[in-house]
Amino acid sequence: MGATATAETKKPSFVRDWLLTVDHKKIGIMYGVACLFFFFIGGAAALVIRTELLTPGMPDVVPQADMFNQMFTMHGSIMIFLFMIPMLTAAFGNYLVPIMIGAHDMAFPRMNNLAFWLFALGGVVFLSSFYFGMPDIGWTAYPPYSIQSQGLGLDIWVLGVHILGISSILGAINIIVTVFNMRAPGMTFNRLPLYVWSSLITAFIQLFGTPALAGAITTLLFDRHFGTHFYDASAGGDPMLYQHLFWFYSHPAVYIMVIPAMGIVSEIIPVFARKPIFGYHAIAYSSIAIGFLGFLVWAHHMFVAGMPLATGIPFMVTSMIIAVPSAIKIFNWLATLWRGSNWFTTPMLFVTLGFIGMFTIGGLGGIFLAAVPVDMHMHDTYFVVAHFHYVLFGGSMMAVLAGIFYWFPKMTGRMYNEKLGKIVFWMYFIGTNLTFFPMHYIGMMGMPRRVFQYDPANGMQIANQIATFGSYLVGAAAVMMVVTIVVSLRSGAKAPANPWGAQTLEWTVSSPPPEHNFIEMPYVTAPPYEFGEAEENYTSQKSFGA
Repeated sequence: MGATATAETKKPSFVRDWLLTVDHKKIGIMYGVACLFFFFIGGAAALVIRTELLTPGMPDVVPQADMFNQMFTMHGSIMIFLFMIPMLTAAFGNYLVPIMIGAHDMAFPRMNNLAFWLFALGGVVFLSSFYFGMPDIGWTAYPPYSIQSQGLGLDIWVLGVHILGISSILGAINIIVTVFNMRAPGMTFNRLPLYVWSSLITAFIQLFGTPALAGAITTLLFDRHFGTHFYDASAGGDPMLYQHLFWFYSHPAVYIMVIPAMGIVSEIIPVFARKPIFGYHAIAYSSIAIGFLGFLVWAHHMFVAGMPLATGIPFMVTSMIIAVPSAIKIFNWLATLWRGSNWFTTPMLFVTLGFIGMFTIGGLGGIFLAAVPVDMHMHDTYFVVAHFHYVLFGGSMMAVLAGIFYWFPKMTGRMYNEKLGKIVFWMYFIGTNLTFFPMHYIGMMGMPRRVFQYDPANGMQIANQIATFGSYLVGAAAVMMVVTIVVSLRSGAKAPANPWGAQTLEWTVSSPPPEHNFIEMPYVTAPPYEFGEAEENYTSQKSFGA
């Protein structure tokens, strides 16, 4: 009997407990750790790029000019496909969505595990190009050059994107089914936490947009190896077709990287302002508007690609209209902060000064670029690089870091080090602005993106040097973030179930949560952000075994 009892209580191995787990929380953590690993690889490529741009002459850091092309290709591809998209949708989505809606797990736990390992496989395929030959075609892979590009680099890139696309679709299906079918009693759509709204809408974008990218890169592969002429203009093909297919996915993909970040912001602000969220329905429904309009703006990337002006005007209009739902969110967040009992913890700094401030700068740049006459001059200059990075690196990355610090006590059972957290914020905030704000200037002065040579006149070399030093500060902030996590895990105070006094369901259970989230089925009786209006939003009425 003793031996049997010992066998029954024996702790499962690491492989069975983590690598083969179907627990959505552990899968979310594995996604997060893997994404941060890829983030450092992509960030290292960015530092190589910025170091090369310290001086305008021939290659200084990379031995050949072609390697510069390879570096920015790997940087962009890794940061988008292996970090930002999976971090916001898979890492946070896996961990938070089931527990926020009162479910014990995802709808398809084994498919969830499969999606993670497909993601890991796609990452390995991507990284293998460092050995077999890196692609030099940029993360967009435009033909005709991508058809003519020599070596295995592009083929490995296409294979990696396909694998990651399958993982993305499986994850999206799981999120959609989970939210529609596994909500706790009383959890109506009008009581969903705003991060769940954002995750659900993002899943639909992934589900409908990813096949277009798969079609684009598959036909590109056929042109390279099987003698087809989808994009070969000399044989009757049309390179513009690739751009239409690519951007039909890739511009909505920008919102895949933004909408969940907005959901994180919407979770954090009411908690630390100690106020009900202003305009809950406006924030939720504006996410739907962004998701819908995101599929109607793709051709603003193609104003200078030979598209007729009459075709570009409607896309200019929709590209400006899509700023409205984002502005609605910002207005509602500011209204929530107005006269709130604002508690500027590390997560609050990241979402207020960080996301709201820097996303607004990036969004304003996007409005300029949406205008056809302006885009004709700014297209493919560093102004576009500044706009894109203010939205995603200054905006979405700020939300990622806010989410890491906000849910750190819940995920680990330890409180993070507040002093170190604020050091990370200020290093990251200052470094990001030093890196990307000068790019507006050098873009307006006419410096093209994706080049290492430039005219040092008119202050462009000084601006590039400021940007490079800023990138080093961002790199130091990333290292400091890892130090903060390690220190907090080792010596952080034990976290209570609800250290922030939040009202969403994940804070009603222990830190970290039990295996199946809830000992008893929660029953939802009120919206999740009723600070000062509802003492208790949730009561336990049913056990899972009942």
